[in-house]
Amino acid sequence: MSDIRKVGVCGAGLMGNGIAQTCAAAGFDVVLMEVAEAPLQKGMASITKSLDKFVEKQKLSQADRDATLERIKATTDVKDLKDCDLVIEAIIENMDAKLKLFNALDDLLGPNGIICSNTSSLCVIEMAAGTKRADRVAGLHFFNPVPIMKLVEVVKTIATSQETIDKLYAFAKKLGKEPVLAQDTPGFIVNRLLIPYLLYAIRVYEQGLASREDIDKGMKLGCGYPMGPLELLDFVGLDTTYYIAEIMFDEFKDPMMAPPTLLKRMVLAGQYGRKSGKGFYDYN
Repeated sequence: MSDIRKVGVCGAGLMGNGIAQTCAAAGFDVVLMEVAEAPLQKGMASITKSLDKFVEKQKLSQADRDATLERIKATTDVKDLKDCDLVIEAIIENMDAKLKLFNALDDLLGPNGIICSNTSSLCVIEMAAGTKRADRVAGLHFFNPVPIMKLVEVVKTIATSQETIDKLYAFAKKLGKEPVLAQDTPGFIVNRLLIPYLLYAIRVYEQGLASREDIDKGMKLGCGYPMGPLELLDFVGLDTTYYIAEIMFDEFKDPMMAPPTLLKRMVLAGQYGRKSGKGFYDYN
């Protein structure tokens, strides 16, 4: 059950362009919107590069690559989203910016249009409350890299209708993803479990209980994890982890979710992990 045919994606950054690519590859018409031409073109270039890699690895034909790109319309005009059945917001993790966008989308979309946020930590009902369609607002949290990671957290607020959840489940499956249902609390399922684990790994390292290499090796070989916690922190981004931890600690007041001193110092120093060239490991 899904009458979603045309999908809007707001934000052409890492997550947004990955979501747009995944939707277009699954056969949906996509409108990818950014606030300016430069980030929009950068997002489209990332999609093209990603699809070319799939062709190179013989996981995608040249014809399917071309058809996927043709299904994506790039725009800087929010009005181009008006015919979308579903719009997925993947902009900056800032509530004021999201509220402004949700209000604009609420005025723009048809009465059955669904609005979703790809937020990893912010309160979805707060975004929904400013609209006249709270029953058709939910979280749709993808994981990085979107074209490869199979999981999608479908986040139900206290106002989201079951019909909306059913449509989003059907949509996620059409994308080739596995949906799981999460409640609208900070961190949802994955980050609620993952963030305290990552923060505790930092504390173990900070207290000198083991070297960073042995912490990572221990979790990879002892628990069968594909990446150790400090490697994963560098991959996710230390700034991103710090931001999510702050929100979760603010909500739950659980000491396990409080960002360790070392994490704060590294973020202040601009050591964000892979994206900055240095985190727990050096990538320069």
